[in-house]
Amino acid sequence: MKTAEYDVVALGELLMDMTNNGTSGQGNVLYEANPGGAPCNVLAMLKKLGHKVGFIGKVGDDLFGHELKGVLEEVGIGTEGLVMDKEVRTTLAFVKTFSDGDRDFSFYRNPGADMMLDRSEVNTDMIASAKVFHFGTLSMTSPSVRQATVYALDKAVEAGALISFDPNIREPLWSSMDEARQQVLTGLSYCDYLKISDNEIQWLTGSDDFTEGAEWILDRSGISLIMLSLGRDGSMAFYRKDPKSKDYICVKAEAFLQPNTIETTGAGDTFNGCILHHICEKGIGDLSENDLKEMLVFANAAASIITTRRGALRVMPDPDEIKWTMGTGL
Repeated sequence: MKTAEYDVVALGELLMDMTNNGTSGQGNVLYEANPGGAPCNVLAMLKKLGHKVGFIGKVGDDLFGHELKGVLEEVGIGTEGLVMDKEVRTTLAFVKTFSDGDRDFSFYRNPGADMMLDRSEVNTDMIASAKVFHFGTLSMTSPSVRQATVYALDKAVEAGALISFDPNIREPLWSSMDEARQQVLTGLSYCDYLKISDNEIQWLTGSDDFTEGAEWILDRSGISLIMLSLGRDGSMAFYRKDPKSKDYICVKAEAFLQPNTIETTGAGDTFNGCILHHICEKGIGDLSENDLKEMLVFANAAASIITTRRGALRVMPDPDEIKWTMGTGL
């Protein structure tokens, strides 16, 4: 893997998660403004693990936008690629959390500033200096930011960066799920490493069997590594050293179930940041079963910690917390 100024640069959404946090004395729902957005959650976890990271995206030139920029600076995420839009407001995501920690989202994003990033605003110097370029599909839901994303991907490939992709599908943000599927397939055509959730792989491949689903993806792409997050059921890795080969390694690791889980927001992003940490350290060219198991266990432990906290970006676990959780068998 090349020597670079940034370990990971991510492009995508930065927004405010308005998370329900009890009720007032009058019985009204109280919402807590938690900085969020999957790409920056990933970067925040990587920063906690000692990596240099930077973000490319757009927020509104408004109260929330300036607060979000300040949070990125606070946690150590490079903001050279962050653009402030004077016309369009920062995206908000209202998050309803259920008793089991699962969530429902309502987005205030029609449009939101993250949708308005133009290809001319993409900081290509950051991309050229990155070991890894990471993206998702929320930056592919509308024409302007979709063009910017593809342009950034082309620049990342040209620069020799490893490409990381997390579909992170949010159904309400798509005009149709056929369009969503088309954009996921575009993402798969670029990426070297894919992080995908259980419901996403079932939706994409049409198979309830996770191994069959992973094989479906491997057969149609040049991907070397798939990390599949399974919530309470842990996670799986599918790895092939030679992308042209049919042979692959499959490894599974159990979850660390926390007794005091309150919500799952950011768990997948925390998991993904930990996987990218190992990729930055080891690459993906020659991984063993032990390497894959180590990656999964570490990432599962970190993801379990974030489920005990509201939000994610500002409260990612420290390395010592992760190691302690791994040692306790929670």
